[in-house]
Amino acid sequence: MSGCRDTLGALLRAPVTITPPADLAAWSRGWESLAGDQRDPVALALYGGFAADRVGWAFAAGYQAALRHLLANFGITPGPAVRLALCATEEGGNRPRDITTTLRADGDGWRLHGQKSWITLGPVCDELLVVARLDQPGDRPVLKVARVPAGADGVALRDKPALAFVPEIPHTAAVFEAVALPGDALLDGDGYDTVVKPFRAVEDTFIALAVQSWLLREARARHWPADFAEALTASLVTLAAVSEGPADDPVTHLALAGALARTQSLYARADGLWDGEGDASAERWRRDRPLFQVAGKARALRAQRAWEQL
Repeated sequence: MSGCRDTLGALLRAPVTITPPADLAAWSRGWESLAGDQRDPVALALYGGFAADRVGWAFAAGYQAALRHLLANFGITPGPAVRLALCATEEGGNRPRDITTTLRADGDGWRLHGQKSWITLGPVCDELLVVARLDQPGDRPVLKVARVPAGADGVALRDKPALAFVPEIPHTAAVFEAVALPGDALLDGDGYDTVVKPFRAVEDTFIALAVQSWLLREARARHWPADFAEALTASLVTLAAVSEGPADDPVTHLALAGALARTQSLYARADGLWDGEGDASAERWRRDRPLFQVAGKARALRAQRAWEQL
């Protein structure tokens, strides 16, 4: 928590004017410059959101920070310049029985075969975290997560149409044709239990951190009421504390549900503040607002299951 407080202190003192990035790569360079050698995922989400001029870039920062948070469990700490993407979803979904992409032993390494239907930030990523089943007999598929260079031979990415909201964030499908991987390319443990299953909660936490950090800069730059900035600061401290809990713990899920309920109330208040603004940023806020309703049913079900576990 001390790292979060230090970062917030720095951002509350930092200049609020930024150069609007022309594209995702330009935003990424600004994020890297602001974050410096920082490796803490919470700090990266805060810095990335603060460096954004729109929800889309803040979303990208939260997404990247969420994946770094998960990789930290495996002792892996990529720097800000490394862009990651999780490749789990296939045409049938992302549950274990839906995964048909396979990993086959090939000497001391592996061969990856299969397809993915939806990869966030796929076109700009350096490394893909691909969920695949081991090609071996058994009633229950054994899933692993493989670290795959985006430019590896046999990897083909296909652009998907832009969404109506946050259209700056690109998505792709992917085909993996006999992609050769070294023996140490697989993360330890079950890929569903250690990555896919906890990712939604982790992603929700870190995207909220980044988007509210962006709103905090906007609040300062636009001289919005001080109590709104104070409420954002309190929410950011809470989300940072939630991020420290085990991602599969029911108490963590209930705390996150409460933190996200506060988040929604802050966004509702922001609606009124943006109503008084007529610039491009205000128009983008209104355009991108539906993003915060995505997966609402899944979040409610997560909280319900947490209560049932307790």
